[in-house]
Amino acid sequence: GNRHLKLNCAKETFEGMKMVREYDTFDEEVFSARAQFLRKRTRVVEVVAFEELVFTLTQSGSCSVFSRDTNQRVCFLNISPDEAIRSLFLNKSNQSIVSVSVFKEDEFGVLRCRSTPMSFVRSGQPTKGFPIFAGESLSYPGFVEFDDVNRKVLTFSADNRAYKLWDLANYEPLYTVRDENLQEIKISPGIMLFIFQRSQGHVPLKIVNIETGVVLKSFKHLLHRTRRVDFIEQFNEKLLVKQEHENLQILDIRTQEVIEVPRSNFLTPSAFIFLYEIQLFLTFRARDVSVWNFKGELVTHFDDHELWYNEANTNNIYITTDQAHIISFCRTDGCLHGTINVSSIASGKCIAKITCTPDGVPQRMALEDITSLFYNEVRNEIYTGHREGKVTVWTN
Repeated sequence: GNRHLKLNCAKETFEGMKMVREYDTFDEEVFSARAQFLRKRTRVVEVVAFEELVFTLTQSGSCSVFSRDTNQRVCFLNISPDEAIRSLFLNKSNQSIVSVSVFKEDEFGVLRCRSTPMSFVRSGQPTKGFPIFAGESLSYPGFVEFDDVNRKVLTFSADNRAYKLWDLANYEPLYTVRDENLQEIKISPGIMLFIFQRSQGHVPLKIVNIETGVVLKSFKHLLHRTRRVDFIEQFNEKLLVKQEHENLQILDIRTQEVIEVPRSNFLTPSAFIFLYEIQLFLTFRARDVSVWNFKGELVTHFDDHELWYNEANTNNIYITTDQAHIISFCRTDGCLHGTINVSSIASGKCIAKITCTPDGVPQRMALEDITSLFYNEVRNEIYTGHREGKVTVWTN
């Protein structure tokens, strides 16, 4: 009964959503004062929202912010004419938006991060934001990675090859890790996996406490010498290792027990999303989404959730906070445009779908070229970004 009630609630939440508003990220007058590369209309690559504020990022690197209360543009996050914003991160730990940008003066080769409190965004004063991680050398192969689950930030500095952990709430440094053999760091709740340069027949690994940097366990995982490693992923105490033409191995780090999943059952995906709340993971391969458990069993295959794009782009996919539903831009047989499908992660059933109405030309056009998608759980609104630089609001 309870499950049925939940399903009905979810159906009501999403059913009958239609297009209610459209915003344009392009403004000829404002853009004429900017660097040449920012003057053209480009697609919306990312949409995120905080309460009534909708942040939209285009491929050229322009970020416009709109208010759902006034339906006006509040401001642009770009604070200089030659700034191209590459990505946005919604920092719920301190109610700010973090922008990661490149600048013409650095030949677009250095990442620079800024944190702008929502209060300054609301008042249209993005210049009151402040630089963060300014002392780090974030030119290639340097990077910055934001981790919502542990409320941490990981940076890698190119000049001294140092990994640094920071507190997401105040951007204070916590500790530094330097090891020239360290190749990659994977983050999970409470712990990190350090992956070192592989030697002939194994890869050295360490499990590290994310709060303190203390090593909890060091071990080696045996590999086939001649085979490429497709991926090593970590989820809590489980390690997923897959080599080319080999079975998937799921290793329990505590017991050293290994489960093998035949390679014919598990083809290497292009992306993973770990669902920490429900102890499952999603895989994306071509247009298919699947849900697996850590015994290597396929838990859910979706009835009607064929992705529109062939390559998985998580900016076109939204997982609800309770990890009960996935919302994606999908394709439907016999339709020239796409549809926005809401499916249950537990059952794989499609519970709601936004498609065109027979008389709705604007709605049909809004479903033709969706390039990004976000669901505002507070306001029950879906925002979609488009190839032409427009953003559509859908609600019921």
